[in-house]
Amino acid sequence: MINIYEKLGNYSLDVSKYVLTGFVLASFFKVVDEGYMLYIVGCVVVLLFMAIAIWAFKIQNKVIDNQKK
Repeated sequence: MINIYEKLGNYSLDVSKYVLTGFVLASFFKVVDEGYMLYIVGCVVVLLFMAIAIWAFKIQNKVIDNQKK
């Protein structure tokens, strides 16, 4: 059975990693020269998607625990 919370958690974690990688590579190659605002927005997006992933994995664990009982 496909669990939507597990898929949402995996997707959110992947998006977070890709955004973080994009900012690291952009700063490494000096592609982005817009100042700190772009980095702040990038960090907020990364943290938001990480929070969604953690929330989804917590829900998934509750579902698994309820199925075991």
